[in-house]
Amino acid sequence: MSNNRNEQATYAKPSRADITRSVATSTAVETGQPSAKIEASLEAARKKFAHLRLA
Repeated sequence: MSNNRNEQATYAKPSRADITRSVATSTAVETGQPSAKIEASLEAARKKFAHLRLA
């Protein structure tokens, strides 16, 4: 009669845009650069190397 259940919390996978924004914001705080500039450079690099896949 125990009410202790092993309930799993649902997990929403973050989108690529969410991850990019998070990395850009964190880097901006550390470097003092605008986060929009860093986010743009991340997107440019992503487009430049889109044909490459990680092993």
